[in-house]
Amino acid sequence: MIKRFFQAAALWLFVLSAAIALTILGTFILYPIDVHFLNILDQSNVKVTFGQLYANFAQLMAYLHFPWVTTLHMTNFPVSVTGAIHFRDVKTLFLLDYAILIVTAWPAWAYLRSLHRQHDTWRLYRQSLVALAVPPLLAVLALMGFDQFFVTFHEILFRNSDWIFDPAKDPIITVLPEEFFAHTFFLAFILLELFAGGLYWWARREMKRA
Repeated sequence: MIKRFFQAAALWLFVLSAAIALTILGTFILYPIDVHFLNILDQSNVKVTFGQLYANFAQLMAYLHFPWVTTLHMTNFPVSVTGAIHFRDVKTLFLLDYAILIVTAWPAWAYLRSLHRQHDTWRLYRQSLVALAVPPLLAVLALMGFDQFFVTFHEILFRNSDWIFDPAKDPIITVLPEEFFAHTFFLAFILLELFAGGLYWWARREMKRA
C-alpha cells in the first residue's frame, strides 16, 4: 500500500514537473508570438529591436536554465540587486523542477509498466479523473482575477517581495507583461490536462478490455 502510494506520487510529480518543463521551454516559441501579439516593443522603456529583445530574453533564459551561468547579464537591460535576487530564486525553482523531472522519470515509468503487466491500469482511473479536474479549476480561478491569482502564486513560492519590480531599476519587467505570464500559465494548464487525459484514456481503455 505504502509502495503504491509513493509510486503514484512519483508519477504525478513527474507529470507536473514535465508540464512545467515543457511550458518553460515553450516560452521560446510563445514569447516572440506575444511580442507581436501584445505589442511588447511599444511597452518597453528601453528602445530595442525585436532581434535585440529576443537576444536579451535568451540571455535571461540561459541564466535561469544552466547551473554554470552564475551571473545574470542582459545586454540592453540592467538588473537591480533585488531583481537579481528574484531571478536567482526563479533559477532555483527551474533547476528544482528539472531535478524532480529527472529523479521521478524512472519510478514513474516503472510504475506504469508494473500496472500494465499486472493488469492494474484501472488504478489510474480515479487518479487521472481527479487530475483532470485540477487544471480547469485553476483556469477558472485565474480567469476570475488573474491579478490576484498571480500575486497569490508569488506569495506562495517566494519568501520576499523582490518579485515586485520597479520598471525604472529593472526595465526587463516592461517587456515581460502580465499577459505573457497568463499565457504561460494557461499553456501549463493545457499540458497538465493533456497528460492527465492521456492517462485517463489509457486506464479506461484497459478497463474496457478487461
